[in-house]
Amino acid sequence: MACTLLSPLNLPTSSSSSSSSSINHCAIKTKTTTTTITAAAAAAAANSRCWRRTSRRTATTVIAKASEKDGGEGDDSPAFNPFGFVTNNPSSKSAIQLPESPAEDGNVGQMLYRIEDKGKEFGSTIKSGQFRWFVRETGAPESRRGTIVFLHGAPTQSFSYRVVMSQMADSGFHCFAPDWIGFGFSDKPQAGYGFDYTEKEFHDEFGKLLDVLGVKSPFYLVVQGFLVGSYGLTWALKNPSRILKLAILNSPITDSSPVPGLFQKLRFPLLGEFTCQNAIEAERFIEAGSPYVLKLEKADVYRLPYLSSSGPGFALLEAAKRANFKGISSQIAAGFASGSWDKPILVAWGTEDKYLPSSVAEEFQKGNPTNVKLKLIEGAGHMPQEDWPEKVVDALRAFLL
Repeated sequence: MACTLLSPLNLPTSSSSSSSSSINHCAIKTKTTTTTITAAAAAAAANSRCWRRTSRRTATTVIAKASEKDGGEGDDSPAFNPFGFVTNNPSSKSAIQLPESPAEDGNVGQMLYRIEDKGKEFGSTIKSGQFRWFVRETGAPESRRGTIVFLHGAPTQSFSYRVVMSQMADSGFHCFAPDWIGFGFSDKPQAGYGFDYTEKEFHDEFGKLLDVLGVKSPFYLVVQGFLVGSYGLTWALKNPSRILKLAILNSPITDSSPVPGLFQKLRFPLLGEFTCQNAIEAERFIEAGSPYVLKLEKADVYRLPYLSSSGPGFALLEAAKRANFKGISSQIAAGFASGSWDKPILVAWGTEDKYLPSSVAEEFQKGNPTNVKLKLIEGAGHMPQEDWPEKVVDALRAFLL
């Protein structure tokens, strides 16, 4: 019957001649029928308007929640889209951390403008060979206690050492902390064009940088982290005469050291390309290995290189694809064992590391109990220099002074 056509989703229209004819036919029969049908049509129309208003209110509610603003039906101002600022990376939707005040960061350009000068404390760009390194420096060359070189791991940067190196300079040391090639604010050459992100190339370029920095005498080396951090340790094994003392913060230093999921994903075709372009992968990695969440101003710095271009992500990808993680860990364990290494070693270990448990540090110490001193840093995670720099400084002072 015609009346069954008057549901909110099947209302008759001027273009529906069959429905219109049916209604007219019913109207001719009796006045009662006409009244009934007219009332039904009015009710259906009212239901339709109600349904449309409900839909609009539902959409408005979603938008208001995303922008944390109250929106009325008469508000024509553009609503904030939580994915309105994204990178041009494949994983852009997951590569976003909403700011506390979304209106301040409407797009990537505005976000970069806000954070582009952050995180460069004590730093400058230094040309070494064909590459430009970003190097942080505290203290003075004539510092009475000698030189300390701090090396970060992947996928982070030297920014993590800013507090530690500042306080160590106050204790009389001359400190350097470079961003490895491909990381932080240093050059990120495309693989195949003068740099292929192999262990040997990292070693060679680091040696050249030390010459440019004027680090001629034996120095103190502090190393932390995976991949390029491990390359810092294998460089020390190849250049023992240049090392006075070695301090190791949470790093893969035994055969049993697990490899985090990030580096495993980077080695899978396609998945690696997708993962490396996640603009907040670095901060996620830091937070996943720590009991703490990074404050926004710190997260901004770790995120900045990956937001600025695709270069850092592909540099990380190339380095991970070429690294033999288990082989390097075995090389480190054997190289620093008794009978192979006779320089003092401090292992300062964050006990809350989600990647490398304290058992890794304890196992390493057993391999060379004479030369390895173990200091557990309670409450710190995978990057103790970021989580609890004061405790790291205390451990370094006790070891180096």
